[in-house]
Amino acid sequence: MTRRDWLAHCSLLGSGLCGTGALAAGGGAPPRTLLVVGDSLSAEYGLARGSGWVALLEQRLAKEKIAATVVNASISGDTTSGGRSRLPALLRQHKPTHVLIELGGNDALRGLPLPMTRDNLAAMVKAARDAGARVLLLGMQVPPNYGRKYGDEFAALFADVARAGGAALVPFVLDGVANAPNAEAMFQSDRIHPLAAAHPRMLANVWPVLAPLLK
Repeated sequence: MTRRDWLAHCSLLGSGLCGTGALAAGGGAPPRTLLVVGDSLSAEYGLARGSGWVALLEQRLAKEKIAATVVNASISGDTTSGGRSRLPALLRQHKPTHVLIELGGNDALRGLPLPMTRDNLAAMVKAARDAGARVLLLGMQVPPNYGRKYGDEFAALFADVARAGGAALVPFVLDGVANAPNAEAMFQSDRIHPLAAAHPRMLANVWPVLAPLLK
């Protein structure tokens, strides 16, 4: 892939989406509230509403008869600094039982210092856990042209934060999308945002890690 294509996979621009979806209770289990704090990968940029991976997550929860409300507080173009600043109010407002953090790609695209990204994510994990929520961190990776050292360190910081903060981890939310043999066909014409057809794969990366946290 070209440098532009890889940058496109990491670029998270555009308008945001913040919505909620309530699912019917099932199995007598206490209801969960899942708060998703992310960027355009989670905000359905360029997609029909209801076709992104967060909406597909709501459908999966309903299929599994898991009582849950999903709050999508994702904003396209957001960084870890933005997410960190927004999180305390979101925690107070929604009192989530689970927090899914999908941020970091824009930090790399903008060349922000890795320690800053690490610190912001660690602070978000801690704040969510202190509020009583289980946390799932969705990792990102950068293209090879960033240099192997930078790429390895960027990928590793998600694992480091998850390990130190007691969060679960999806190593690469775009696994099977950005690194697929036909990756170009998985993205919209702007070569930036995944097509709706790629979002089931994204959920497939998230669900096996999230499901045990819901028990």
